[in-house]
Amino acid sequence: MNPSRLPSDQFRVSGLLKQRLVERGISVPAVLRRAGLAPHFMEQERIYATTAQLFALWRAIGEISGDPAIGLDLGAETRFERYDPVQLAAVCSRTFGDALQRAARCKILSCPEEIRLESDGDETTVRFVFLNRTEVEPEVLVDVCLSWVLAIGERGTGGQVRPRRVELTRESGPLERLEGRYGCRIRFHADHNAIVFDSADLERPMDTYHEELLKILGAQLDSELEARRCASRVAEQVRHALKRSLAGSRPSREQVARDLHLSVRTLQRRLSEDGTTFKQVLEDTRRELARDYLGQSSIELNEAAFLLGYEDTNSFFRAFHHWEGTSPGEWRRRNGAGAN
Repeated sequence: MNPSRLPSDQFRVSGLLKQRLVERGISVPAVLRRAGLAPHFMEQERIYATTAQLFALWRAIGEISGDPAIGLDLGAETRFERYDPVQLAAVCSRTFGDALQRAARCKILSCPEEIRLESDGDETTVRFVFLNRTEVEPEVLVDVCLSWVLAIGERGTGGQVRPRRVELTRESGPLERLEGRYGCRIRFHADHNAIVFDSADLERPMDTYHEELLKILGAQLDSELEARRCASRVAEQVRHALKRSLAGSRPSREQVARDLHLSVRTLQRRLSEDGTTFKQVLEDTRRELARDYLGQSSIELNEAAFLLGYEDTNSFFRAFHHWEGTSPGEWRRRNGAGAN
């Protein structure tokens, strides 16, 4: 299947995953049965999965392995020949910060997620955000993602990069294994899953920097990114841009057009061709995010209004009642907040 033909919620699964599971004594058929996937799922030349399938797969890996920290090991791949193209390009980067930026830009090619980098003074937070999730991401997949990021820094800097702390939304976990892997404090009951580094570490040079190989990999990844952009419906691109910039403000057509490297006229025309408008995409995005935020008990209603870009709480309440026919508080009670 050509990556440029993929639907927006279908992404590549590493063909090496089966081998790595077998090496750890994990029954692949048992994993696939538990995940509700076809017996030949891992036998395909190119393996693709939706977000729901990916979550089911990783949840099954955790359950069948019986090891609550299996994700830490699977994310900490040390064999260079097993790196996927994104990870390989990252370790060939000039600095650790360059590696993180390159991974953030290209990760969407292989997984249904974005890597978001948030700098706040002397620390930088790395988060993985699953763009199409309708349920809580499996803990084992969270461990894979965060351990994967650390593995890039370890390999590139000879182990000089160590995180300040790791933040996890889960209530508890194998603390000794987690601390042993990350070498830092672990914070449970966090608002989101993240790994936090000293901002100064992003300036560390990568011993594995390889300019020629990076040019080759970069050209290939850029080609795939461009193909995916061209194939993606512009409404989906607008939705992703809005999700990145909604908090505390209402992004304008002009701002989103700049983010997508389009003129406002071209943006409006392409949205019209998709059978929608900027206003409708904004409303749909807010409604989707509102459901997500209300499912998290740690987010207050006035905070949800801010994150959705409303000027005041009453505006949010009116919009939500129009969408769902009830108030945000009543919707939260009916649907049971705190799943995250």
